Amino acid sequence: MKRTKVVLLTLFALFLIIQLIRPVRNKSGQAPETDMSKVYKMPESVQGIFKKACYDCHSNNTDYPWYTNIQPIGWWMAEHISDGKEELNFNGFGTYSIRKQKSKLKSIEGSVEENSMPLSSYTLIHKDAMLSLREKALVLDWLKKTRDSISLNK
Repeated sequence: MKRTKVVLLTLFALFLIIQLIRPVRNKSGQAPETDMSKVYKMPESVQGIFKKACYDCHSNNTDYPWYTNIQPIGWWMAEHISDGKEELNFNGFGTYSIRKQKSKLKSIEGSVEENSMPLSSYTLIHKDAMLSLREKALVLDWLKKTRDSISLNK
């Protein structure tokens, strides 16, 4: 019994100590001129869909839920966001080469069609990020038109 108590107290102390080690927050406060919505004309409806379903992991502005203040959840989220931004950062879209922009637009299109984005682990808690058929159609239409305009203009 005494040994169990010592182990539990030690684990609790470690849990408290790790709360002091916090990851850096992904918050810049505003969208730069290189944001995809500023580089390409985007209807507000499409921009709203991207913001609610994509920007938390794929931009420089994450809205953090309360539970990310609890470690190790915060560390896991920071890693997840870092990986998402490495794959695609909407805020840095204008810095990509034309070829990479077209590739990313096609990749987004495929992810929306296959329902692989947003991730189910995200939509489990963020139900509003699940795209309706109408929202998917709006996004897919915009993506196709934008890719086609890049092909014609650049």
